[in-house]
Amino acid sequence: MHVPTRRTVVTTLVAAALLSTSACGAGSDAAATADNPLGLIEPGAIRVASVGDIRPYAYTDASGEFTGFDVELFRDVAGRIGVGDVTFVGQDFAAVLPAVANGQFDVGVAAIGITPERQETVDFSDGYLAGYLTVLTTPDSGITSSGDLAGRRLGVVQGTLQEAYALKNFPDAELVRFPDNNTGVSGLNSGNVDAHFLDYEAAKTYVEQFGLVDAEDIPSFDAPAGFAIAEGNTALKEALDEGLHAAMEDGTWKELYQKWFPGSPMPEQYLPSAERTSSPTPTTAS
Repeated sequence: MHVPTRRTVVTTLVAAALLSTSACGAGSDAAATADNPLGLIEPGAIRVASVGDIRPYAYTDASGEFTGFDVELFRDVAGRIGVGDVTFVGQDFAAVLPAVANGQFDVGVAAIGITPERQETVDFSDGYLAGYLTVLTTPDSGITSSGDLAGRRLGVVQGTLQEAYALKNFPDAELVRFPDNNTGVSGLNSGNVDAHFLDYEAAKTYVEQFGLVDAEDIPSFDAPAGFAIAEGNTALKEALDEGLHAAMEDGTWKELYQKWFPGSPMPEQYLPSAERTSSPTPTTAS
């Protein structure tokens, strides 16, 4: 992976954060100080709330270390803004945003879709990923599309976009909520649910592992994933946005996407500007 040696992003952003800290009143960005320009819980270190089983976005490997697309991307972005000390801590997905909102963590990184409801409690970086949702089932379930979910038990991970989508679009399905995808797929394999609704990339792993069936893939480009940040920490948001855009422009985002999602459609708006055919801009949280 190419990581620039000249940290122009760091210099510019830290200087800007220092200037804004000295110029703004008490209510603008209270967490940022001269000694802690990014408003972190511990100066010089970023504490990240994540989820340990949403492969290939964020998961723990055989040695217990966090890895995945989101994890590698965030570590790269953190390095660009001058923070090499990054600690990931596993949570249930539904607990990630509350933990960021109440100040337990600096950032939430777990393929978190940016929605108006979530923006009521936390801020987000600009978007960095969009994709598909999948109805996962067993070969003998009789479910061949989302149209077959009426009257069936459908697993979802509590607090996810899949849960919100299912509530709105599958009103006749009986939703069964799980803390994570592993327990949801376990419920599918044991017959406790008829299907499980999850992210397309995560579903591919379970299809291969358990011989399950991908009944339908549903486009979901209206809520791109972003890094969750406590409300009001504008210094950290601006720094992460700048680092994120730099990772897209120099091709690092593309390298990571090809590594973690081989063969999957690539959202053009996150590629280097020279490689875009329609000149879209990265999706923002606004």
